[in-house]
Amino acid sequence: MTTKDFKHYVFEMLVNKGVGEQTATYINMLVLLLALLFIAFIIDYVTKRVLWRFSEGIAERTKTNFDDILIHNKLPRNIAHIIPLIILIEFVPDVFSDFPTTENVIEKTLKVFAILLTLRIIRSFFNSVKDYLRTLPRYKDKPLDSYSQVFMIFATLLGVYGAFAVVFGISFYNFAISLGTASAVILLIFKDTILGFVASIQVAINDMVRIGDWITFEKYGADGNVIEITLATVKVQNWDKTITTIPTYALISDSFKNWRGMMASGGRRIKRSVIIRTSSIHFLTEEEIERFKKIQLITNYVETRSKEIKQFNEANQIDKSELINGRNLTNFGVFRKYLQTYIENHSAINKDMTLMVRQLEPTPQGIPMEIYAFSADIRWQNYEYIMGDIFDHVLASVGYFNLEIYELGLSVSE
Repeated sequence: MTTKDFKHYVFEMLVNKGVGEQTATYINMLVLLLALLFIAFIIDYVTKRVLWRFSEGIAERTKTNFDDILIHNKLPRNIAHIIPLIILIEFVPDVFSDFPTTENVIEKTLKVFAILLTLRIIRSFFNSVKDYLRTLPRYKDKPLDSYSQVFMIFATLLGVYGAFAVVFGISFYNFAISLGTASAVILLIFKDTILGFVASIQVAINDMVRIGDWITFEKYGADGNVIEITLATVKVQNWDKTITTIPTYALISDSFKNWRGMMASGGRRIKRSVIIRTSSIHFLTEEEIERFKKIQLITNYVETRSKEIKQFNEANQIDKSELINGRNLTNFGVFRKYLQTYIENHSAINKDMTLMVRQLEPTPQGIPMEIYAFSADIRWQNYEYIMGDIFDHVLASVGYFNLEIYELGLSVSE
């Protein structure tokens, strides 16, 4: 029996039994369609099971986890649909040979479906590559989502062009040329995508932001870790666990702060001051000098400096009946030296980075005494504890030097 005879076997059988030709034609088409769908379904099921078991067998025998990721992203399952789709496209003309208009519509529909299936396979593959690269240390902080989306955008555009070319029955090349006149509209529609694409490239090339970086973006209220970088957006998980979404192109058009340098340096900056009331600053008397010598951190300093000053004053015959004459120690200067020594001996301070206690420009409230140093522990909670511990000691020690801290017109003294 030839293919032609088989196509009309049901038709001829029904006509021989007295069924009208038009009715027999519809029944013949319906029987062929059901048979074709049943065969395609069986082949799809068998192919899917075979490919699935074959893929799992290979994945179990290999050391790499790339094949496991391919299975997880359903690449074998998507590929399994190719064979039944080819069978449908091949035999649809035979099923609808008596219905040319329907045959044309269904054939185009299947070809469009083939394009969509191809896009699905490509997406599964790109997602697998992206997921695999994330398992490699050197790619964990890279914006892989952006790269994957760029490839998928190009693939989707080609797929859409191909689908329209199939539907309208023109060649892909001619259809693409005709879209050139609509380029301005396309650019307007995909403006954010194009800006995001350009921004993603610049961000990657200049290494501006990585996944896991702590960034502060005041314009968008973002202050936390970057958890996702895509073609259009950057997601930041703030410290209060909220999520802020930032346009990718904003990273190159606006100013933001990336704390990666601090995290990599091994130290987190402490830059805080206390304001000393100017009226509490004075020259030290002999009694105060003797008392300060008992403070162990500055014993050597006070003894050495007081001896040098005394020798200088005696050599220059300075009249010390008034403290202002000649060279003198001040409680403010000794306190500054005490804090410097205290910070230098603090176990939680990074000694390899800048470390100083400095006097800032006087203000109407008093003179700020600033501690500028870096903690050895960069973790936020530990950093705050270290800084709090240091300034607890600073506030408690001020009174020992007969100094006062400005506090809204009040004074804090021993």
